[in-house]
Amino acid sequence: MDDLELLLTEAYDDGVVTEVIRPAAVIPENEARHVLMELALHDVRIGGNWWSEPATWRRYDKAWDGADGGPGTADLLGTIQIAYGVPTRYEITIFRATITRIGTQHGLTVNGLCDEALGFGGLTLSTCPRADLKPPPQPFRFNA
Repeated sequence: MDDLELLLTEAYDDGVVTEVIRPAAVIPENEARHVLMELALHDVRIGGNWWSEPATWRRYDKAWDGADGGPGTADLLGTIQIAYGVPTRYEITIFRATITRIGTQHGLTVNGLCDEALGFGGLTLSTCPRADLKPPPQPFRFNA
């Protein structure tokens, strides 16, 4: 399944739940290392349930079993969209999560999906630090 197919599935699938994480959750440097290490150890290609890429972490119901090394009969349950190096070089920001129809049928929620990934670093979505949202600057006014 390529990225376009996944995007279309998420966009047009009934039962899909997408939530923008506001303010965005920021995984501190130390916890980020633990999360990334555990995601690699739980990779779908080596018997785990996670497939992590630079912009997305995907959770499957089981390890990939395709003849070509692909998903095969494994179903995508949900995705977490992230940004590495934001707000600082070694932190990771979670800004959106999506649960597929199949994920919803399995009882997965946005909080549950995020908590599972963050749990590798000893965090939950509710305990994860949040991005510091500053108000926009005042408009420039010329006083004569």
